[in-house]
Amino acid sequence: MSGVNKNIVILISGSGSNMAAIVKAAQQHHWREQFGARVVAVISNKADAKGLVFAREQGMATAVVDHKAFDSREAFDAELMFAIDRHAPDLVVLAGFMRILTPGFVAHYAGRIINIHPSLLPAFPGLHTHQRAIDMGCQFAGATVHQVTSELDHGDILAQAVVPVLPSDTAQTLAERVLTQEHLIYPRAVERLLAAWS
Repeated sequence: MSGVNKNIVILISGSGSNMAAIVKAAQQHHWREQFGARVVAVISNKADAKGLVFAREQGMATAVVDHKAFDSREAFDAELMFAIDRHAPDLVVLAGFMRILTPGFVAHYAGRIINIHPSLLPAFPGLHTHQRAIDMGCQFAGATVHQVTSELDHGDILAQAVVPVLPSDTAQTLAERVLTQEHLIYPRAVERLLAAWS
């Protein structure tokens, strides 16, 4: 940790609803006063990500690193690391960031990069988690906050939330119910990390 100030950089690809939940929690729970922590930047791989608008409205630094502009995953990750490291991050938070990161990137932020995944890991890593849960006849689904490692959706679990799978559920309705829980557990998990580091 970089002394008193703990800088958080959040990566998004879309609406940034989890990012917004974390930013609001930081404000409401006074993370700066309690932990010396603040969200300093939001970075997206898509210029049209709606979450960037919210971040700018909050006065945070924003940046876009378009993955389509790079010939390889490694080249993209190198530029992304450059954009992140400008903000001297103590914690990198993946909030709907839809890119698989290279082992080199993950190693660079080892122990200080976390993600949220819309399933009860270790069940259903990867994509289409809600439809897979329905197809398998699961009675419960949920979300998991975890440390990021080089193995996809596999790091130590920091928090989980459980929701019932209803007989009438579609992937969309289940996703919406899980997302409301994500907005609760992700800020809490970040706050617990900050408290442990204080």
